[in-house]
Amino acid sequence: MKEKNSPETAKPQRLLSIDALRGFDMLLIAGGGTFLVLLENKTGLAWVDYLAGQLKHPAWNGFTFYDFIFPLFLFIAGVSIPFSLKKGIEKGLSKSELYKKAFRRMLILIVLGILDKNQPVTFFDPAQIRVASVLGRIGVAGFLATILYLNFSWKSRLIWVAGILLSYYAALFLIPVPGFGAGNLTMEGNLIGWFDRNFLPGRLLQKIYDENGLITQFPAMCLAVMGTLAGDMLRTDWKESKKLSFLLLAGITAIGVGLIWSIHFPINKHLWTSSFILLTSGMAFIFLGLFYYVIDILKYQKWAFFFQVIGMNSLTIYLAYHFIDFAHTSNALFAGLYAPVPEPFHDALEALGGLALVWFMMYFLYKKKIFIKI
Repeated sequence: MKEKNSPETAKPQRLLSIDALRGFDMLLIAGGGTFLVLLENKTGLAWVDYLAGQLKHPAWNGFTFYDFIFPLFLFIAGVSIPFSLKKGIEKGLSKSELYKKAFRRMLILIVLGILDKNQPVTFFDPAQIRVASVLGRIGVAGFLATILYLNFSWKSRLIWVAGILLSYYAALFLIPVPGFGAGNLTMEGNLIGWFDRNFLPGRLLQKIYDENGLITQFPAMCLAVMGTLAGDMLRTDWKESKKLSFLLLAGITAIGVGLIWSIHFPINKHLWTSSFILLTSGMAFIFLGLFYYVIDILKYQKWAFFFQVIGMNSLTIYLAYHFIDFAHTSNALFAGLYAPVPEPFHDALEALGGLALVWFMMYFLYKKKIFIKI
């Protein structure tokens, strides 16, 4: 019998392209691009300075490649949902048990996110604790995407995405903000910041708003839901060329709609605008398609091992980068090696050494088959 969510499903298989793309993304989330950022304006090479500039967020409106990194991870989290849920169903887990598992995962990620963003945690001064976090957003998006996946077909989920993005668009332009009115998209006068200041407890990252605050969770979750569409498609028994065409077409369509929408609703990561969601989800479809084509269709896989090692322990590398001082260890081990190099390059080489230490730590876990998951 064909399943509701995917009419032509085949037995799930682990795709190396998903692990590699997750590893590529998580490396940048955790700080793997710091080496390039620290080289800015030091080499005299225009392309190095350009890449370094792409690894910084714009002050407000606009877009750089670094803005794509977190949305890509939310999308990949969604891609994994059909695989993990179908595996649970095959084990005999009921829908309620799958809900509980996703809810428990969400709570754990929220707690880990609070610990990560509040070092040390000010237990006796809760007003200084930042509640919003990257991990918390991943947990909430994954939980909501799981609920939608278990109850709606792919067409209905796409309608949910459209409804959320249109509603978000309408809210920001039609609901007046005290002292600023409706449709104000400035840093000080937008609805999102006002809502965070009045309803989000604890410390706000940007003082007057938090980029991972309350209302922005809704457009952000759309990335995970879009990822479930890609995951469903990868599970089908379609020919590989058809799967690739689907990914690329979906990506081009989303980017096109996002760019057109941005004429009136600017691309803005801080506000997670609807145009930003469509642009980044479209890019995610295309990146997944390219990784799938090169790694799983053409079978050029050796180069992907570097990222696979990270992708199979993504939570570990994220927390390791935040709780272990790899820069200090890098300096202690490698400072003598790069001492002859001009001093302005030392911090970049220290970061590169730290990246090497992180990767070998992940490689050790990989060889020992230690994969920390929630």
